[in-house]
Amino acid sequence: MSRTTTSSPRTASFLKVTLALQTLCLFFQASTAGALLTSSRGYLLHDIGSWVMYSAALLYLLATVLAWRPGGGSVRPVLYAVGFLALASAQVALGVAHVASLHVPLGVVLFTLSTLALVRALAPHVRPRRSAAGA
Repeated sequence: MSRTTTSSPRTASFLKVTLALQTLCLFFQASTAGALLTSSRGYLLHDIGSWVMYSAALLYLLATVLAWRPGGGSVRPVLYAVGFLALASAQVALGVAHVASLHVPLGVVLFTLSTLALVRALAPHVRPRRSAAGA
């Protein structure tokens, strides 16, 4: 019986869904951050959103582990997810401490990293072509 070297389509789909959820949560957080300035409900929405965003980051880490474990492929996506979770932890701590001068830029970084990871996950994987001259 041979061992597969890639994750199953279900696991890959779960990974993409969790990454999309994480990115949407970060977008929601950016939206509610603006609402903090204009509405008393903005704080409550941003607070609840922070819990959901952090949970989505944990779920993304779980998805990367599930995608990595069956085939024993590259551990790099798991390490990225661990790094992202560390940044998300710092983001939550900065928000609780009301350090907006670092909290806001880190939020932009998190949204950018999550969006880039989502685009990469959704892009079709293309193998590089070998040139005939190099053979």
